[in-house]
Amino acid sequence: MMQLKTLTLDPPPLPPGITFFPGLKPPHKTLNFHQFLALLLTFAAYSSFHASRKPPSIVKSVLGPEIQTLNTTIHATAAGSDYDPFQFSQNPVGNATGWAPFNGRRGPHRLGELDLAFLLAYSVGMYLAGHIGDSFDLRLFLTIGMLGSGFLVIFFGLGYFLDVHSFAFFVIVQILCGLFQSIGWPCVVAVVGNWFGKKKRGLIMGVWSSHTSAGNIIGSIVASSVLGFGWGWCFVLPGTFIIVVAVFVYLFLVVSPDNLGFEFPEKEVEMSVEAVALVDSEKSELGEEGLVGSGDEGASVAIGFLEAWRLPGVAPYAFSLFFSKLVAYTFLYWLPFYLRHTAIAGVHVSHRTAGILSTVFDIGGVTGGILAGFISDLIEAQAVSSLLFLLLSIPTLIFYRIYGSVSMLLNISLMFISGLLVNGPYSLITTAVATDLGTQSVIKGNSRALATVSAIIDGTGSVGAAIGPLLAGYISTRGWNSVFFMLIMSILLAGLLLIHLVKNEIKGKLNEGKWLWLMVIVHWI
Repeated sequence: MMQLKTLTLDPPPLPPGITFFPGLKPPHKTLNFHQFLALLLTFAAYSSFHASRKPPSIVKSVLGPEIQTLNTTIHATAAGSDYDPFQFSQNPVGNATGWAPFNGRRGPHRLGELDLAFLLAYSVGMYLAGHIGDSFDLRLFLTIGMLGSGFLVIFFGLGYFLDVHSFAFFVIVQILCGLFQSIGWPCVVAVVGNWFGKKKRGLIMGVWSSHTSAGNIIGSIVASSVLGFGWGWCFVLPGTFIIVVAVFVYLFLVVSPDNLGFEFPEKEVEMSVEAVALVDSEKSELGEEGLVGSGDEGASVAIGFLEAWRLPGVAPYAFSLFFSKLVAYTFLYWLPFYLRHTAIAGVHVSHRTAGILSTVFDIGGVTGGILAGFISDLIEAQAVSSLLFLLLSIPTLIFYRIYGSVSMLLNISLMFISGLLVNGPYSLITTAVATDLGTQSVIKGNSRALATVSAIIDGTGSVGAAIGPLLAGYISTRGWNSVFFMLIMSILLAGLLLIHLVKNEIKGKLNEGKWLWLMVIVHWI
């Protein structure tokens, strides 16, 4: 029988801000106040992470070569054809239409490779950060990640002011930044999982997960607004923003209600439907004591990496997120570039307008995350909710590619719906699903597995996030139809990986006497 080593750790000290202001401690402040404070601080923290990731997508059209389409007509664009050959202007170093080493014919390739450097380091660091986060003070660990990210983002922007044109410089900075940024997600998910139980978690996490889109919107607006002063400012301001937020996190973030003497908001942790279906087989393989082994339920246990992979539902959700996040991050890093070089009603928008216009996708993402969380709570089926969004996003992306160039109104409408449907399952899997899987009763509600599980799921998704923008950089030179085909196939694969989980959820609901209407429909068909 496999057992894990139990690590009995002293609770982390209270944040300096809580200690300095006694009025913030119980009984002056209630559990609800500190739950809201934890939500607010983790929301701000991860919003600042994403705000600092957005500048590379905003400056792509400035750093890269000027691409001019020939024989542009409204009708051809509306048809979505790849008729237009690309012309790359070879520009002198650092002029208004490009920045060496990204302004040559291979410019889009190098921009894609730059995205790969960041996201690959991010995904590798995610696996390490999740395991470290299970045995380290989450507040300090999160603060370190934010400070390191902020200074490295600023350092990237200094390449403009110091007139740096070395590709190696930008790659090294992005690799280091990816490692520091990987600390953020496991920490914030673990903190929120500590403060909130399973009840209405989908809706709470859906609202909270809008930090991703909120950060993208902030980063897009800030970077686009200062782009005219030089692309370096697009990095300096978001980098400063994440450092400022890091100070508040260090001063006031309480990682667990136990640190303040509160009872955990929900002692009885429910199993996911997938866990119910698989828990018996897990026990037979690992012994009656499950993955945690003997000991008190409240003991601090750092679950092993391989053991976390074997938890029910972790692997299929992780690989589904691989393809789902591939799509989301391709839009994150290339949508402004696509808008800049695709005629809308026969007109090419400016660099600044393309950056601001791309926020519509993220606004849709905010709505999608909340809606996906609400639906998953309503029907109590996370895999079914995710699959529904994924299937609907396929025709939406097809319509956006074909008709998005007809008019600005149609482009905005379809971009909003695309953001809603693409980001819905992505937000649900990385938040509510990861938290449920990390606290399921097959591991006896062990909250210290939370950072490891969330890191595995999001880390695997981040590998897809690294591959998507890289492929887009190469494929885009052959035509955008090929890019959209790649995105649609990725969504289809993400949905197929959820089929087994969907079947188990439906079977579980029918066994519970719920969803009888589904039996009537199937029988009628």
